[in-house]
Amino acid sequence: MKVLVASAWPYVETVPHLGNLIGSILSADVFARYARLKYGKENVLFVSGSDEHGTPIEIEAIKRKVNPKELTSQAHEYVKKLFLDTWEISFDNYTRTESEVHKKFVSEFLLSIQKYIKVKEEVLPYCENDKIFLPDRFIKGTCPYCGFEDARGDQCDRCGRLLSPELLINPKCAICGSKPIYKKTKHWFFDLSQFSEKLKDWLSLSKTMPENVKSVALSWIQEGLKPRSLTRDTSWGIQAPFEGSEGKTIYVWFEALLGYVSATIEYFENNGNNERWSDYWFGDVKSFYFIGKDNIPFHAVIFPAMLLASEKNYVLPSVIGATEYLMYEGQKFSKSRKIGIWIDEAPQIMDVEYWRFVLVRLRPEEKDTNFLWRETLRIINTELNDDIGNFENRILSMINRYFSGVVPGYHVELEDEHDKKLLALMRDTPSKVSLEFERGRLKSGTDYILELAREGNAYLNLKAPWDRVKDRKEIAENTLYIGINLIRELAIMLYPIIPSYAKIIYSHLNLTNIEGEMWDNIFSLSLQPGHKVRKASPLFKKIDLDFEKQVQEKLSSIRKELEKTRPTLLR
Repeated sequence: MKVLVASAWPYVETVPHLGNLIGSILSADVFARYARLKYGKENVLFVSGSDEHGTPIEIEAIKRKVNPKELTSQAHEYVKKLFLDTWEISFDNYTRTESEVHKKFVSEFLLSIQKYIKVKEEVLPYCENDKIFLPDRFIKGTCPYCGFEDARGDQCDRCGRLLSPELLINPKCAICGSKPIYKKTKHWFFDLSQFSEKLKDWLSLSKTMPENVKSVALSWIQEGLKPRSLTRDTSWGIQAPFEGSEGKTIYVWFEALLGYVSATIEYFENNGNNERWSDYWFGDVKSFYFIGKDNIPFHAVIFPAMLLASEKNYVLPSVIGATEYLMYEGQKFSKSRKIGIWIDEAPQIMDVEYWRFVLVRLRPEEKDTNFLWRETLRIINTELNDDIGNFENRILSMINRYFSGVVPGYHVELEDEHDKKLLALMRDTPSKVSLEFERGRLKSGTDYILELAREGNAYLNLKAPWDRVKDRKEIAENTLYIGINLIRELAIMLYPIIPSYAKIIYSHLNLTNIEGEMWDNIFSLSLQPGHKVRKASPLFKKIDLDFEKQVQEKLSSIRKELEKTRPTLLR
């Protein structure tokens, strides 16, 4: 079986913030690292890329009087370096929508589904001042549903409803602010209505699709699917391939979704195996997509409908892991109002792997979640340092102190109920974590990891090997033998989340190649008597409690410096 892992394509109009990161990129990376341990790295492919077409880029380019590609190329390279080098995101292929492979695939794919595409005339807003039609973000106005006065022509940022330009109240050109007139124009529409029943059956019968995704997608279908415009009157994007569509481009949301397939094709073309891409899209495949909740309709309705339209038996998504919103101290992330933290700022505040752990622990899986600095400090100081780091340090210190750094023997005949209880928990935890991860619930999975670490600490306090080594040495040996194997188990389960620290734990255990371990063999008690471990050294550092008072001032200073070095588009 093959496993495809994909994150929503980050839009290069801006640097992603922490909410974007955990909603898609980091979540997908955690799952991809887990999947390689579970299914074998040769069977897992992790893809994504920069989404660089669309009206916001074109508007920015018009304002700056430059070519849009000049802006997106700067942004793509900057964001790609952040993902790969700074945040340790383990993409197999991080590409871009300006890729020639992507543009070719999109054109060929859309031509292949023309039986489901209709042409019709529309009356759309037109700016007489700028001499252009105003699709999507070229036009702004008041949302007819919630009254938000700065809604875009494609979606309202406040209520999340999908819109079209003609629905806006008091519409204005996003470039010059003038009131538009309305003119006729011809567009190509993908007829979603023809796939209502198939999509409904697929979602209803799925045993793996999360309920929040099912609920949103099925309500869309219940409201009645309608033909949706594939083309736009814009110049920046993939040129529409249909006869008579000169001057039109493909709507960014249709072509970016097809990027999951084109990124797979490009990966294998770059590696000299042109035909193997189909292994990840046809037949025995599981596919996992990690997105924010505002992208559910695109991934759970439009994308599968396009795959069905191809009539080629593409594998539909197995799991779409959609998060709710991550708020920042009670407010929505906002670049213009400088509310939140962006992914080039965060690493200058503290260790990236601390961030990785904190963000997974805060992952908004059931409801919107607040990022709070005091909660961040609690997670690092209590969960990461006390529950995990302190347990590792205690076990290694005692093995070095009492047994010269050698794993002691184990005496089965002396096993008591506490030994058996912890061994049973060690046996069961990996499968519990795996079950949650495969449901797209990464935070829930880490709950079980932390439960095991806490039980390990409680067990150690109860068994008190520092006392038993004096009067019942064999009991102390049993305790430390179980404890050192528990540390190995924790390291493997933590690897998807904090890979560098998991490798450090492995080096403390005098082990190598944690990536070569298999998830189903985690509970193997493989650290046998006689194995030599290394001396203990503190794994994590607690963060001072006055950090919360200082962080805003520090963040302000970091932000000023980054404004000088970010690519032009991202300043």
